[in-house]
Amino acid sequence: MTPPKFKPVEEQLAYLKRGAAEIIPEAEMKAKLEASVKSGKPLRVYLGVDPTAPDIHLGHTVVLRKLRHFQDLGHTAIFLIGDFSAMIGDPTGQSETRPPLTREGVDANAKTYLAQVFKILNEKKTEVRYNSEWLSKMSAEDIVRLCSHYRLARMLEREDFRSRLDKGQPISVHELLYPLLTAMDAVKLQSDVELGATEQKFNLLVHREIQREYGLPGQAILTMPILVGLDGQRKMSKSLNNYISISEPPNEMFGKIMRISDDLMCSYWELVTDKTEAEIQTMRQSLLEPSPPTLPPVTTTADRRPLLHAPRATNPMDIKRALAGEVVATFHGKKAADSAAEHFRRVVRERLAPQEMPQFRIVRATETTFFLSEKRGDIEELKPPFAVPGGRAEKWSKILPLLGQVPSSAEAERLIKQKALEINGEIISDPTARIDFSEKAKYEVRIGKRKFLRIVVE
Repeated sequence: MTPPKFKPVEEQLAYLKRGAAEIIPEAEMKAKLEASVKSGKPLRVYLGVDPTAPDIHLGHTVVLRKLRHFQDLGHTAIFLIGDFSAMIGDPTGQSETRPPLTREGVDANAKTYLAQVFKILNEKKTEVRYNSEWLSKMSAEDIVRLCSHYRLARMLEREDFRSRLDKGQPISVHELLYPLLTAMDAVKLQSDVELGATEQKFNLLVHREIQREYGLPGQAILTMPILVGLDGQRKMSKSLNNYISISEPPNEMFGKIMRISDDLMCSYWELVTDKTEAEIQTMRQSLLEPSPPTLPPVTTTADRRPLLHAPRATNPMDIKRALAGEVVATFHGKKAADSAAEHFRRVVRERLAPQEMPQFRIVRATETTFFLSEKRGDIEELKPPFAVPGGRAEKWSKILPLLGQVPSSAEAERLIKQKALEINGEIISDPTARIDFSEKAKYEVRIGKRKFLRIVVE
């Protein structure tokens, strides 16, 4: 087999450093790349992920993209699913122990992970491994021997452990074992490079040190910054409800990205797209620099006012729309991205009804009972029948929960009082307002800013 042809080391290094937080140590990473070019042997680069939830959000993709960059350069990309370590519970970045998962939960999450990560990684060129392959087979003797290679004092230098000790909060022994056991991943994979987020730096350094204790050269480490979530302050996290799932519908994904602050745009361009550093720098400059100053209209010399700055030459909203389109296209395709952009323009910017929306059909079954069905696209689903006392009309606050649009009648009444319900273009503010079932009718309903549906009474 002909050995792969690698790009020059300096070119590879520049590409890999794009967006990276730190390379530890950079000189060693360079030496590994040089050895790879000389021998024609790809580096073994891995990313370990514990499947603690069924879906992956945009924050997870930051380090996944870096693994893809190594893959694009011809190196061996290893995606390690921590099915064993997920059942231990990694305390990384937490103030208390993260509860371990069940085997059933881990297996279910792992299945969905692979379907999602291959939207970024090249499936045919990715080596997928599970750390239960070796960790579940370790004996008590193996674990004791592993523990002998690391000092407790070093482990307690870890920031979150130190903080919990200072506050008198408990630390379980299995938490101390987590970085040691996951270090065996690096040993068994014989990795040259490991990737991770900045908050995982301590674990990654432990992995490197344990590799050396087991007679291996010691991997280089590349960390990636944490992606800030939609709240603009904390890291993107499902538990903080500030995340963008890569599996959510295109319209929702597009709309969420449009909610990020202007200050975060360049960071998102750098961490979740493949724009070059030069392109991002141009965007950054266009956001910082207004166009040349202009004079306002004047009628007399006495009326002359100071110079006014015109709006920025590049509208931040245009850059954000391009970002949203780029991200949606990555996970759903260009056609879906264009459709989502049009939906955003029509529904959010111009406050018009979307061209497509869920449709509910209400059909009388008896004098006081009605059948309900929901149609999305070509699929129609029959819902449970509901009763209307008198059989003529019912409060909107009672109907909306039946349609599954709000959790309760009380929530529906709250929305109505806040003027967040619109029927056929008219704002409804009376919580006693009713929908009439005595004759055929069609209603276009808007709930809040972005939820639309059509109700047809037959």
